[in-house]
Order: sequence, then structure tokens, then C-alpha cells
Amino acid sequence: MNMTAIIIAAAVVALAGIVVGIGLGLFGEKFKVEVDEKVLAVRAELPGNNCGGCGFPGCDGLAAAIAAGQAPVNACPVGGAPVGDKIAAIMGVTAEAGVKKVAFVKCKGDCDKVKTLYKYDGIQDCGKALAVPGGGEKACDYGCLGYGFCVKVCDFDAIHVVNGVAVVDKEKCVACGKCVATCPKNLITLVPYPAKHLVQCSSHDKGKDVKAKCSAGCIGCTLCTKQCEFDAIHMDNNVAVIDYEKCTNCGKCAEKCPVKVII
Repeated sequence: MNMTAIIIAAAVVALAGIVVGIGLGLFGEKFKVEVDEKVLAVRAELPGNNCGGCGFPGCDGLAAAIAAGQAPVNACPVGGAPVGDKIAAIMGVTAEAGVKKVAFVKCKGDCDKVKTLYKYDGIQDCGKALAVPGGGEKACDYGCLGYGFCVKVCDFDAIHVVNGVAVVDKEKCVACGKCVATCPKNLITLVPYPAKHLVQCSSHDKGKDVKAKCSAGCIGCTLCTKQCEFDAIHMDNNVAVIDYEKCTNCGKCAEKCPVKVII
């Protein structure tokens, strides 16, 4: 083989590499995306769960929103106050103390309280169970199916199915909201951690129909609304709903509830 040809080929390749490298460098400098150092600093403090509980597309989205002033510094439900304080220092502001929230399942109809229509032996999946006749084996159209859709999406082992109903461990819950978004019956909501009185039912059936299906459902008697001195509980389509901004946890509503659905 001609040695001269080899040397020329090697030189051409080397020169091409140099030209391409210089070109890439110039293009990279010209079209580079400026990164806000605050975004990087804020992102470094976020836990990285990417749960979406803050309302933004993952931790990267929240970091960008905080740096742009579009989200509060304590918006991360997983990191809580400690992370909020660190991010506040980065942003040069004071983190406002927010009330911790936890998930709550609005259903008390476990296997001992709700009637069943038939024995379901299909796939243990809430979404698929809804497709069978009656939308599941339980007589109540609004109750928890108990197949653990919510359990599967929780990254914090904070929710489990107990005797046919999902139950939240409020000490483990970080209010990420995954279970809220997953429940096909919209039974899970976020409530203030300090709330001591919660309506554990979401049935919109009338009282006699509720009684025929479940012994632990709200019958819409309105006794709770008549007892409240703070206008904190009202009926909404046959079920009692508490306004936690007004509730003082006096407990009078729970005392008068004949079916003890206010826990």
C-alpha cells in the first residue's frame, strides 16, 4: 500500500475532525440555551420524586416555575417545610407557613357495611372492575371498589386496602396527589392534616336508597348542618360536605350524625 496515500488520508480525516469540532463549538456557542442558575439551585433542593403533586410536570417544571415567580417556594408537597425553607433562602424570600395536607378516602363502606351484588373473581383492578355489570360487586355506585388502584401508584406506602376500602396513613402521606388522580370514582381528596372531622361518604343517593345499600353512608338527614354554629357544613346533592376554612373541630356534627359517617 502506498504510504503517501495513507498519510494523506489520515491528514484529511484529522483536518475534517478539526473543522467539524470547531463548527460544533461555534454553533453550540451561538445557539446555546441560557440556564438560570436559580433554576439549577432550586432543582437541586427538590426531592426528585417527579410526582406532579405540585401541579407542575415534575421537579424540573416546578423548579422553573419557582425561579420565574410562578409558584410559591413551598409548593413541593413531598419536601414540605424543610425544602420550602431552603428554596426560600435561594430565592431571597420568606417561606410562608402552609397547612400540611393529606389524602382522604370518602368512603366507609367496607365489606362489613356495604351489601354486595355478586362475587367478583375478575382482575383486581378498579378501572377494569368498573366495566363489569353494576360497575363492581358492591351495591353502592359511589363507594370504593377496593381493588387497590390507588395503592399501586403510591410511592410512599401511605395507602392500603383494609377490609375492602382504601385507607390512608396520614403520617406517611405527602399529598402528592397520585391516588387522587388515579381513583376512577373520584373518592380521594386532599384535606388539611389538622382536620379532625371528615365526612366519610360520597353517595348522592337519597337516604332510603343509601340505607338499602350501606349501613355507613350519609343519609342526608341535615342534622349535622343544623348543629354547626360556624356555617361549616352543608348538604351537596344529598351528602354532607365540610368547609375546612370554617370548621373549628368542635365535634357537634359528629355527635349528632345518626350513622356516624363523620369521623
